[in-house]
Amino acid sequence: MRDLDLKSLKLLVSVCDHGNIKAAAAQALIEPSAVSKRLSQLEDALGLPLLVRGRKGSEATPAGQVLLEHARSLLFTLDKIEADMARFKSGIQGHVRVVASASAVAESLLDDLAGFMREPQHQNIQVDIEERVSRDIVSLVREGVASLGVCWSQVDLAGLESRPYRRDELALAVPVGHPLARHEALYFEDSLDQEHVGLPSSTAVYTLLHRAAAQVGRTLSYRAVVSNFDAAFRVVSAGLGVSVVPREVSCQHSAAGRIQTVRLLNDWAQHEFSICFRRQQDLSPAAQRLLGYLEQQARQAAQAQRAPR
Repeated sequence: MRDLDLKSLKLLVSVCDHGNIKAAAAQALIEPSAVSKRLSQLEDALGLPLLVRGRKGSEATPAGQVLLEHARSLLFTLDKIEADMARFKSGIQGHVRVVASASAVAESLLDDLAGFMREPQHQNIQVDIEERVSRDIVSLVREGVASLGVCWSQVDLAGLESRPYRRDELALAVPVGHPLARHEALYFEDSLDQEHVGLPSSTAVYTLLHRAAAQVGRTLSYRAVVSNFDAAFRVVSAGLGVSVVPREVSCQHSAAGRIQTVRLLNDWAQHEFSICFRRQQDLSPAAQRLLGYLEQQARQAAQAQRAPR
């Protein structure tokens, strides 16, 4: 494996992208024979054929496909490292990686991060945000891959420090004119005769809803399973089902006339997000600043909710 060099991996990717060695060689400004030699050396190092070479071009073998996937991921990471280092040369003074659940991203987190980066004193801090399921959020923060995680407070945060963030309320999104739309509020179990639009089984909301259905001796029937809440809204607005979604976001779609929103009366429909991290004292100065800003936004939102209207 000592001969598994980056140049050869880049050439493998290029050959697979172009479909032939000649085009990959032209792009790399080297002779086709040099490309072929490097790829042969790569095959020898691994002890596996990686390409099927033919008159019409080259195709990856099953082993080559697996290596190609790893090579793309590795090269992407290296490109990102170079880009991040280049930003420091141009004045970036900090970098914070945040991982968050779909519901946190769909509601207030993106607005809070944008507000943080708009402030002049934070203009040289780069914030990356990635949407993940709750168990991955906790794992990435525990492993130190991400500085901060934002997820539901009910998630097992053992071994991590946490701070309260925003409150979340789930509601039922239904197509305009749907029979359930005449209700201002109902219990989740009242929707179980309808076909639902749901998120993948790895998400916290999926687990929550299936547990709630099981407690009343029912099951969920899915018309569609989608990757995020925006997709769920589109499917619901097309009249293909109902969906449990963040109320704040669903109200935006209701205002646009796409769907109608019905409150859920179940106790579990209201819960809190937490910001989690390993140890506050170990956070970088940039991450410390972001944590403080998010806590401040959470306090202001809580005060606004308690204020008389």
